[in-house]
Amino acid sequence: MRDFSSFLSPLMREYVTFQKASGRWNESTYAVSLARFDKYCTKQYPDACELTQEMVDSWCRQRKTEINNSCVTRIYAVVGFIRYLRKRGKATIKEPLIPRKERSVYIPHAFTESDLKKFFAACDAIPGSYAGGQLSRRITVPVFFRLLYSSGIRTNEARLLRREDVDLVHGVLNIRCSKGYDQHYVALHDSMTSLLRQYDDAISKQYPDRNYFFPARNDSFHLNKWVQDNFRQMWSQCSENRATAYELRHNYAIENINDWTDEGFGFYKKLLYLSRSMGHSVLESTKYYYSLVPVLADILEAQTDSDMIPEVVDDESL
Repeated sequence: MRDFSSFLSPLMREYVTFQKASGRWNESTYAVSLARFDKYCTKQYPDACELTQEMVDSWCRQRKTEINNSCVTRIYAVVGFIRYLRKRGKATIKEPLIPRKERSVYIPHAFTESDLKKFFAACDAIPGSYAGGQLSRRITVPVFFRLLYSSGIRTNEARLLRREDVDLVHGVLNIRCSKGYDQHYVALHDSMTSLLRQYDDAISKQYPDRNYFFPARNDSFHLNKWVQDNFRQMWSQCSENRATAYELRHNYAIENINDWTDEGFGFYKKLLYLSRSMGHSVLESTKYYYSLVPVLADILEAQTDSDMIPEVVDDESL
């Protein structure tokens, strides 16, 4: 748990403990947002001993440089914290308003077979040395991105995988840290399971007692910046088009859907399997991908009498 420093520290620790026990805590996003609010209170209100409306409103107020969705991401954990305090009679301040999420039409990059071959070749070509953790990066990067590509899991889910959550015997991932409380299991292809076994043997020589499957220094997990920086560096060697690591998840969904064009009664069964594997709580989230496959978009509209409009509000929304 993070070490908070403001006068709110005891309440924040209590809130985090409660959220974790409820299975509704996302360490990679909520913890960062709450820690930033804690530092803000420490700096701006060093002598305060009680939470006031001014403190909350000044932090949660949308900034000129923010779009609605960015503001929501920044303040959501703080809003949850205020709700927690109000329900228990530990604060009487009003709950801050959350900006309405903006709809955005977003088309992920369509990876070609050539794109992917060049990308993974770049990952495999990372030089290995013991300086500055370069050997660990050389071992980890090719496996990490191949896992995203072959399983469709979210980047956060991969980063936060613990060692005990990876069944190297049966080839199954236990996804605990997902979007909200949505623990689920993902079955891996045999080739990916074999690669993970090789990776586990290699990385264990550097981190014999690690807790995270993809370890960073100080027995921690890699930050999202690590994913972004490494993907950007590898991708820049392959293409001038914009793409992100998260789009490997989109590619996984679309590649699966492309195999269904001749399906009959197995159509909905496969849709359900894909939805559960990707950790979607509702089928509507999975149906988003049909809008990216024109033939199936027409089929879905005909069978459900509904339009599918691409809508993604943030990097981890689907």
